[in-house]
Amino acid sequence: MSSDLVMNEANSSDRTRAKTTTGSQTMTDPTALPELSATELDVLKILWAEGRLSAREVHADLGPRKGWAYSTTRTTLERMVEKGLLDKAAFHGLNLYRPLVSKPAGLARLVRDFAERVLELDAAPVVSLFARSEALSEDEVRELERLLELAPGEDEEEGR
Repeated sequence: MSSDLVMNEANSSDRTRAKTTTGSQTMTDPTALPELSATELDVLKILWAEGRLSAREVHADLGPRKGWAYSTTRTTLERMVEKGLLDKAAFHGLNLYRPLVSKPAGLARLVRDFAERVLELDAAPVVSLFARSEALSEDEVRELERLLELAPGEDEEEGR
């Protein structure tokens, strides 16, 4: 399967919904942005670039950089599946992982938090930096803008 097709699947509206956990309850909120750890972002960046990969293929890229054993990579992938960040599908006896979070959805919370906490700005100027770079396509920039408009800011989240 081509990575373009995988990304199109990952970009569908039901795939960009982040799962949020409250206690032992998991809820789907279309405006929630996933809060990614540095490790989760590293895994997603590999899968955004490559599409569907086996745990071994992810480990070949990530393991040496992180100094991980193969079992650590597999555990991380399984936890990301449980959190709704990845999909796992069997293919000829091999588990393949693909992102359920689009690149813009994965980056949206980071962009918003950086803009608000570090720059003390609205996220729009930060999004414009992506528009001038090759990090995101035009469609991905538009999706990022849309997600940031839909998602509640930190102040609204605290007021719940």
